[in-house]
Amino acid sequence: MRVLIVDDEALSRTALAAVLSKRDDITEYQSAKDAAQALEELQRRVYDVMLLDIQMPEMSGLELIERASKQIRPVPAVIFVTAYEQHALAAFERRALDYILKPFNPDRVNEALDIAIKRSAQERAEHLLEMLTTASLVKQRGKIAIKVNGRILFLDPTELLTAEANGNYVLLQKVSGSHLLRETISIVEEKLAPYGFVRIHRSVLVNAAFVESVELARGEHVVRMKNGNEYAVARTYKGNLRNLARAWIGFSAT
Repeated sequence: MRVLIVDDEALSRTALAAVLSKRDDITEYQSAKDAAQALEELQRRVYDVMLLDIQMPEMSGLELIERASKQIRPVPAVIFVTAYEQHALAAFERRALDYILKPFNPDRVNEALDIAIKRSAQERAEHLLEMLTTASLVKQRGKIAIKVNGRILFLDPTELLTAEANGNYVLLQKVSGSHLLRETISIVEEKLAPYGFVRIHRSVLVNAAFVESVELARGEHVVRMKNGNEYAVARTYKGNLRNLARAWIGFSAT
């Protein structure tokens, strides 16, 4: 299980990290000193649980949840760890898993984490079932429905090359023409993943069926599409390149 600690107090981050380091079921944990840094971290990788303070400069923990719910998929389970009990109602209205008051007892944190692990396992099972169901529907229907200018258009996924974030919109590039959707790139990624789309940059998805090659240029990987367009691969998403092909032949095991 991956955990993200978000707290502007260094001592609190250290104390929570000490609790996590003693658990065998925590595979990874990172820390963020404020909500802005946490949002960037959530965009880079998926976390199962977030240990979150409320009172922080610039952006509160409650505001972070609001932002994350619109930009991040999936949103991790949230355990608030704060010195202010008056925010408990607002926290649970945002579906917080638990609310721990500072100074906290390590046993209390472990209790909340135990509940988070059980919920995470259940959600993973539900997500797997949803993916299997979606894959089945893809085979049956094979179309993508989008809403554009008050109309519902049905697109053949084999005609889509890329999806690119453009402000508050996403541009779907077809073999011929394009469509601009008012949606986040994270939502589009979730919807198009069953059709073979792979995220190579925080703002770019590519259809693996149209990828001609991956080249190393000036120290970075570049995806070249069959129509000649090229896209740099962000270091964060380099691991996703393995999803461009089902089998890799002639490569080392590393």
